[in-house]
Amino acid sequence: MIERPYWMARMAALWEKAPIVWLSGVRRSGKTTLARSLREALYLNCDLPSVQTLLGDPEAFYRDAAGRIVVLDEVHQLRDPSRLLKIGADHRPRVRILATGSSTLEATRKFRDSLTGRKRMLTLMPVLAEELDRFGCADLRVRLLRGGLPEPLLGRERDPGYYAEWMDSYFARDVAELFNIDKRAGFLHLAEALFRQSGGLMEVASLSRDIGISRPTVMTYLDAMQITHLIHVLRPFHGSGGQELVRRPKVYAFDTGFAAFARGWSDLRPEDCGALFEHLVLETLLTLEVHPRLYYWRDKQGREVDFVAPRGDGAQDAIEVKWNADAWEPRNLAEFRRLHPKGRNLVVSPQSQPAYRRHRAGLEVWFARVEDLRGMFGNPRGEAPQESIPGRTGVGRASSRSPGGDLIG
Repeated sequence: MIERPYWMARMAALWEKAPIVWLSGVRRSGKTTLARSLREALYLNCDLPSVQTLLGDPEAFYRDAAGRIVVLDEVHQLRDPSRLLKIGADHRPRVRILATGSSTLEATRKFRDSLTGRKRMLTLMPVLAEELDRFGCADLRVRLLRGGLPEPLLGRERDPGYYAEWMDSYFARDVAELFNIDKRAGFLHLAEALFRQSGGLMEVASLSRDIGISRPTVMTYLDAMQITHLIHVLRPFHGSGGQELVRRPKVYAFDTGFAAFARGWSDLRPEDCGALFEHLVLETLLTLEVHPRLYYWRDKQGREVDFVAPRGDGAQDAIEVKWNADAWEPRNLAEFRRLHPKGRNLVVSPQSQPAYRRHRAGLEVWFARVEDLRGMFGNPRGEAPQESIPGRTGVGRASSRSPGGDLIG
């Protein structure tokens, strides 16, 4: 079993604030493995009839589990999960509960109580850049092409059939079951279209026209995809001027492997690596303990900054992502800073050295690795961390390429 200390530490910290940690994340992201790695925890698979019978008397169950960590895996399979969790939180304060599911708690119709004040939320991401050594992945390009779900990442070779099979399982267990969506083909065609354009601007009207489903249906499907963590949606950051985009969002696939599969990539050119590396940076930013609100910035001339993280002091940190930091040009950032002058400037790349500062076009810019971001955003002064993880290998080359993968099996 591969240890994942970052996620273990996050759970421990959240239990200091509330008795229930709701661990969500996409199917097969490692939630069950992570839950089973909790030492001396009482693990229960709520899919099993015997477990459902055991939990039929919550008071007796919690009395026997006093002082332990209780893991309720796939807790939404229970008939009344919110009642079970509420009794544990209110009447057995020494019990710590880890409840898992593929979607956010509010998405499950069985939850009649939102458990306000009793829970903290934690979303398990695909394997992060800082975890690759533990998973035996020495080449960042392997992570970008295969993605960060443990099974394809650890496989002997890349298996394109995995991605279509995963989508079938996701639709059957997470979408049809939780949202009563029965139009499998339309839903998966939309997912495939979003994965192919992952990291680009989204226009609902175009998606509706191209896929042949109504605009309200597209909106319903997008909502389900967000709740089940299949996509990440970023809104544009803007001020009061008229030269910035204010409405059109950008959509990112939850995992680089699915974006690469949908585009038919069997090997990666440098430009492909850059597009997928942007996803990996986003996944790390979304896991930061002091979670920044994330946006992108773009003006009507097409100048763009990949990520913008507003701070409470009226400043905005600007984050550019480049596969090759030497190819970065400051034009877009300079225009952003003309409109929004306060904040840190970061260029994130798979460089080998720890973060360092340079001055370019009158701007102070931090050049950093993905692994540096946690320390930089956890430091109120914005300085680089003193310790760092060794970098990964660099650029790939073109090889065989095929038409986009079919997510509909």
